Order: sequence, then C-alpha cells, then structure tokens
Amino acid sequence: MPKISSLLAVALIALTICNGSAQQPQPAPPTGTPTPAALPRPAQEFLDAHNRARTEVGVGPLAWSQTLANATSLAVRVQRDKQNCSFADLSGSKYGGNQLWAGGMAVTPRTAVEHWVGEKNFYSYANNSCISDHKCGVYTQVVWKESVELGCAQATCAKGQTTLTICFYNPPGNIVGERPY
Repeated sequence: MPKISSLLAVALIALTICNGSAQQPQPAPPTGTPTPAALPRPAQEFLDAHNRARTEVGVGPLAWSQTLANATSLAVRVQRDKQNCSFADLSGSKYGGNQLWAGGMAVTPRTAVEHWVGEKNFYSYANNSCISDHKCGVYTQVVWKESVELGCAQATCAKGQTTLTICFYNPPGNIVGERPY
C-alpha cells in the first residue's frame, strides 16, 4: 500500500505541474506605468464602467495607467484650488480627455462614466456623427477602439456641493473621419 499511495501522490503532483504549465501566459501590460495588483476602489469603478461600455460595442478593455491617473489628479486639483472647479482647458493635452462637472450632489466614478455613455443615444454609427443639436464626443472617446489606457480623478469643490471629474485616454480618440469602433 505505501507504494500505491506514493505513486498516487507523485501522479497528483505531476498533474498539478502539467496543469499549471498549460495555462496561457498573461499578456504584457500596456506601455506606461504598470497597473498595481489591486486598484483603489474609485479607479476600479472608473475602469469597470468604461470597460462595460466598450464590451457593449465589441471593443477591447482599457488598462489603468497610473501615469494618466496622476495627470488627471493634478488637473482636478488645479481646477479645484485655482479655478473654482471650472472645466479644465484640455486642448493642449497629448491625451484624449473627458470632463464632467456636477452641482448639488456627489458623483461616483460609475455615475460620471454612465453620464458620458448616455450620449450613445445621440451617436449615429451609420453616419459616424452626432444627431443634430446634440453632442456625443465624450461617448465616442469612452469607446474609442485605439485607446488602450485610462486614468481618472475627481475633486469635490464648494463645500461638497460640486464634483469635477476628468479622465484621460491614451492614445487619444475622436480622430476626424474615423469611426470609434
């Protein structure tokens, strides 16, 4: 009996080793700063909300970029501390950007992204344009197929009465004449 139990133990170890080595290798993280093993809850909430919208249109997921998160954190702090929480001028940024200003309530990361994704109702894929008298550029940036990295931050302003949210995307989207997906 000792030989059988020894053989059984060796077989189980060999099976475990074979199964472990047969797993697919993990893809390399996107360029930029590596993603920590566990993201802070707000970061994960931003990422999950973006990736849900991207999955709906068949676009691959975004990866969290600490570099972009640091840049958005700086942007929202400047706007909060020096600009009375107004929209930031992102026109000179090398990243794509979305902003949301909300008054009278706190805004969660998921709520901010869902607001941007709500512009989907105004986007015509057939014409690759927004419906007349509506904007949809923040939606198309969320689902832009070439964007692979995301970083976001929020600032609460005016004694908790307003929230400014900014997200950066790399590479930027909304290239004139190109479809988002």
